[in-house]
Amino acid sequence: MTPVVTVVCALGGYFVGSIPFGVIVTWLGGAGDVRQIGSGNIGATNVLRTGRWDLALITLLTDAGKGAVAIVLAAHFVSPTAGAIAGAAAFIGHLFPVWLGFRGGKGLATAAGVLLATAWPVCLAAGAAWLAVAAIFRFSSLAALVAAALAPVLVAAFYGWRDPRFWLTLGMAVLIFVRHRGNIERLTNGTEPRIGASKAR
Repeated sequence: MTPVVTVVCALGGYFVGSIPFGVIVTWLGGAGDVRQIGSGNIGATNVLRTGRWDLALITLLTDAGKGAVAIVLAAHFVSPTAGAIAGAAAFIGHLFPVWLGFRGGKGLATAAGVLLATAWPVCLAAGAAWLAVAAIFRFSSLAALVAAALAPVLVAAFYGWRDPRFWLTLGMAVLIFVRHRGNIERLTNGTEPRIGASKAR
C-alpha cells in the first residue's frame, strides 16, 4: 500500500469507529443523554442502566458492527493489511471519538467486531467466556476483562503469536484494561456495581 492509501484507511476506520452510537441511540430512543446516566460511559452496559434493554442491544450491535464493517470494507476494496489498519483505527476511534472530546467507550464491543471479522473462532470463544463470567459473578467489567485477556491467548493458540492478529488483539486488550482502570479499582475495593444496577457508585 502507498502511504496515501494507508492514511485513508486509517482515517476512514477512525471516523467509522468514532460514531457514538450509544449517545445517538439513547437520544433517538427518548432515554436522554447516556453520558448523564450511571457511569457516564457510552457503551451498551451503561445504556442498559436506562432500563431499555432494546437500546442496549442496538448499541452493542452497532458498536461491534462498526469494527467489523471498517475491516470488511478496507479488506475488500484494498487489501487484508488495509483491513487490519482500518479495524485498529476503528477501535481507537471508539475509545477516543473526536465528536465527544475524545471521551469514548471502553472498547469491548468494537474489539469483538474486529475479532469477528478477522478471527471469528476467537470472537466466539471470548464471547462465551464473557457470558460465563457475567452469569456467575454479575460484573460486566470483570467479564470484559477476562474476555479481553483471553482473546490474545486464543489467537496465539489458534494462529501463532507471530500472526499479525495476535499483536492487534494484544494491543486492543491492553487498551481495554487501561480504559477499565476505574472498574478495576472498584472491583478491588468492592464498590463495582453489578449487572442490573441503576447507577455506578
